[in-house]
Amino acid sequence: MASREEVLNVLREIIDPDVHQDIVSLGFVKEVKIENGRVSCRIELTTPACPVRDQLKEEARKRIASLAGVKGVDVQMTAQVRGMPGQARPFPVSFKNIVPIASGKGGVGKSTVSANIALALAREGAKVGLMDADVYGPSIPTIMGVTGRPSMVNNRIVPIEKYGVKVISMGFFIAPNEAIIWRGPMLHKMVQDFLGVVEWGDLDYLIVDLPPGTGDVQLSLCQTIPLTGAVIVSTPQEVAWNVAQKAIVMFDKLNAPVLGIIENMSSFICGHCGGREEIFGSGGAKRAAERLGIPYLGEIPLVTSIRSTADQGDPIVHADPENPIAKRIIRIAENLAAQVSIQDLGMSTKITPVQIGPPNEPQIQIEWSDGKKSVYSARDLRLACPCAGCVNELTSARTLNPNSIPADVRALAINKIGRYALQIAWSGGHATGIYSFDYLRKLG
Repeated sequence: MASREEVLNVLREIIDPDVHQDIVSLGFVKEVKIENGRVSCRIELTTPACPVRDQLKEEARKRIASLAGVKGVDVQMTAQVRGMPGQARPFPVSFKNIVPIASGKGGVGKSTVSANIALALAREGAKVGLMDADVYGPSIPTIMGVTGRPSMVNNRIVPIEKYGVKVISMGFFIAPNEAIIWRGPMLHKMVQDFLGVVEWGDLDYLIVDLPPGTGDVQLSLCQTIPLTGAVIVSTPQEVAWNVAQKAIVMFDKLNAPVLGIIENMSSFICGHCGGREEIFGSGGAKRAAERLGIPYLGEIPLVTSIRSTADQGDPIVHADPENPIAKRIIRIAENLAAQVSIQDLGMSTKITPVQIGPPNEPQIQIEWSDGKKSVYSARDLRLACPCAGCVNELTSARTLNPNSIPADVRALAINKIGRYALQIAWSGGHATGIYSFDYLRKLG
C-alpha cells in the first residue's frame, strides 16, 4: 500500500512549466487521501485559466497510479487566484490583481482585446471586472453591449454586469454626442473614483482598458494602487511597435512589470477564401518580445468576425467561443493568467522596500526585498528631492537652496506610491517629492 509520503514524493517530480518549481513546494497539493488502495488528491492552481491544467492533472494521475498497491486514482483540480504578496489595499474592495492593457498609439484594437480577455477569464470561472479608463474615447460600453447608467447604493457606484463581467466606463455618464475635456487632476480623480467608489466586490482580475500613450491616466493608476503588471498591445508594423515601446519604458520606470505583449491584426484572413495576407506585416511584436525578454502572449489576426461581434455588443469569445479565433484569444488569456500567477507567487525580480524606517527621526531606514539595508540622513534626503520645485526639469539643475533646509528637518509621513516610489511629506510643508525606488537605491 502506498503511503502519503510516497504520493507526495512522486508529485514533487511534477514541475510547473511557468514557475519552474514542483507543485508540492508551490503549495498546490492540498489534500491526499488513501483508502483501500484508492488514492485521491486535490491540486489547487493559482488560476482557473491555467493553460496546463489538463496536462498537470494527467501527469499527477499517471505518477500516482505507478505506485505499488494503487488500485485507483482520483485527481481533483481546483483553483484559487492569489493576490500580489505583501501589498497594501488602499480601497475598501479586494482586487487580487489589477492588469492594465496599454498601447503606445490608438487604433490597434486595444479595447476589443481588453473586452475579449476579460470575457475569456470569466469564462474559465474567474471573478473579473473591466474598467474603461479611456476617458476620451470610451468604447467598452459599445463593445460589451451595455446601455443605461450604473445605480448608486449607499453613495457607492454599482457596476453594470454583462456576460459575467462587472463593467464601469465614463461612457455610462456622458451623452453620446458629448466630449470630455479634462486636465490631469480630473483624470486622477476619475481613476481614484473608479477604483475606490465603485462597488466591485472581490475580484480575481480587474482588467483596465487604458487610453493610448503615456499620459495622466497611466501615471495616476500606477500611483494609486500596486499593479500586478501591464499588457502591451501592438500591431506588427514598425511604426506602431516603435511607439508601443514607449509604453514599455513608462511601465518600467514606474516599476510595474510588463506581463506580456499581444500582436493584434497580425494578418488579414479572408472570410470567403480563407487566404492570409499580411497587411501590416507579421511577427514584429514577437521578435521585439524576444529581444526585450518580455513574454509573448500570442497574436490575433484581422478578421471580420472580431470586428462585427464587437460592433454588435457581443465579443467573439462570448458570442462564438468555439470559433478558432475565439479559441486563440482564450489561449492568450490563459498565457496572461500564467504570467499573473508568476508575479503572485513572488517570482518577480523587481527590488522593492519591505520595511521603511520610522518617520520623524534624524535618519530614515529602508530594508529592501533583496536583503539590502539603506540608511539615509533625513536632511540629505530632503536636499535630494527630485520634484519640479527642487530641480529644473529642462536643465536638471538643482534649484533648491541648501541653506533653506534646517538641520533638524524630519519626514513626517512616508507613503508608497504604487510599486515604484515613495512620497515623503517633510516638516516645513514640502510634500511633492516622489522618490523612485531606483533613485533611492542609488542614493543609498
